[in-house]
Amino acid sequence: MDYAALTRVMRKLALDAGDKIMEIYAADDFDVRAKGDDSPVTAADEAADAIISAGLRDAFPTVPLVAEEQAASHELTAKTFLIVDPLDGTKEFIKRRGDFTVNIAYVVEGEAVRGVVYAPAKERLFYTDQNGQSVEEVGPFAKDEIGQTQPISVSHPDNEALLVVASKSHRDEATDDYISKYAAANMKSAGSSLKFCLVATGEADIYPRLGRTMEWDTAAGHAVLHGAGGKVVRFDDHTPLTYGKAGFENPFFIAFAPGVNLEKA
Repeated sequence: MDYAALTRVMRKLALDAGDKIMEIYAADDFDVRAKGDDSPVTAADEAADAIISAGLRDAFPTVPLVAEEQAASHELTAKTFLIVDPLDGTKEFIKRRGDFTVNIAYVVEGEAVRGVVYAPAKERLFYTDQNGQSVEEVGPFAKDEIGQTQPISVSHPDNEALLVVASKSHRDEATDDYISKYAAANMKSAGSSLKFCLVATGEADIYPRLGRTMEWDTAAGHAVLHGAGGKVVRFDDHTPLTYGKAGFENPFFIAFAPGVNLEKA
């Protein structure tokens, strides 16, 4: 893989998809339908998926592609592939809360090695550069030219005063019970893969997820966090979270800055 080309392509496609998402977001109304698993889908999900999938297939025709909105791709069995969630945080989009992202990632032998997370409503753009270092680009963003970037890195956590981030739409008692095991100085909620990025930038130290997620929900954020020095492990045994699992469903997990003393499940 040409990682310089991959970075350019993923970044541009995320921005293109973000523009289309924001165009629909600005409309007075938009259709919301239920998929087979009862999760919501909108025209924005589908339009963004069309943009990203066409661009990735054109640029990398031999690399398998897994996309949330393409059910046939969920039958793929591979350890190296591109994976896309064109609109992560559809519930946040529908409620017009702004915490939604475009996620594109590249997985190699089960590891999320490169990714881009773009939050168009918040004008925040995070991605791994050609060397695997994670950066945040400062807007306004030009489609065909990478602008000013700044490397991001995880915090040096204080276990007596941790910064915790958790899901905005999927918070539950089990999550709160687990968080209560830590000495938290601050607690914030965020939607979509932004939670990974908040850990990657040092704005949070730990993000536990005790709920159902799919690999397209996490791969891009995982890659960004990894490129910033962070880790993502399974909740049950603290082994690394891997990709290419049957059905692309994740176990519960914890994303964190090294130095956090993880509590047992």
